[in-house]
Amino acid sequence: MKTQTSLSQLALSIPGATAVLRKHRLDFCCGGKVSLEEACRERNIDVNTVLADLEALEVTQENKDWANKPLNEIADHVAEFYHKRLRNMFPELIWLADKVEKVHADHPQTPKGLSAHLQEMHSDMLDHMTKEEQIIFPLIKNGQGTNAYMPIKVMQEDHVSHGAGLKKLRQLAFDFIAPEGACGTWRSLYKGLDLLEMELMDHIHLENNILFMRALQG
Repeated sequence: MKTQTSLSQLALSIPGATAVLRKHRLDFCCGGKVSLEEACRERNIDVNTVLADLEALEVTQENKDWANKPLNEIADHVAEFYHKRLRNMFPELIWLADKVEKVHADHPQTPKGLSAHLQEMHSDMLDHMTKEEQIIFPLIKNGQGTNAYMPIKVMQEDHVSHGAGLKKLRQLAFDFIAPEGACGTWRSLYKGLDLLEMELMDHIHLENNILFMRALQG
């Protein structure tokens, strides 16, 4: 496996690679064009450690090869799985964050501003997903993906903003590490944020590097 391979290509070609890249905090969605070597150098990570984790992956029945699935199936999966889950996840996470911020207001590790940031992300995501479902996905499913060049570019720009939002999320929530003695609500909040980050990164990767790329190629 060559260290010059881009993060997005690794995520595309190796089932389960997204979990490994995320474990090492390597951005395979918005920053996916960077090579593994360069990304590791920027984060001061031993590239051989990442390579070892990638090479240890085993292909399982659960690792679906989305790169070769029909575009209509991919679009439906994004809408029915990722979009639906995001619409359900955000309200609960906002409620949990608001509760933690209020109940533990005096704690030095309280994630102050987290609830407001989640509300902003939620609003942006709702608008973004609606545009995809009402404009872009129908064009792609009708074989007219090449006509969606400009809307797709706008969505890709949104994805960059979503990536920045995830980084801020980690900063506000102390890398999702609850302090010693944290209550169940606090621990549940961070567990939920960790899942949100994972699914949103997988979601963006599936759209940017598979669905949109193939649609624009015609």
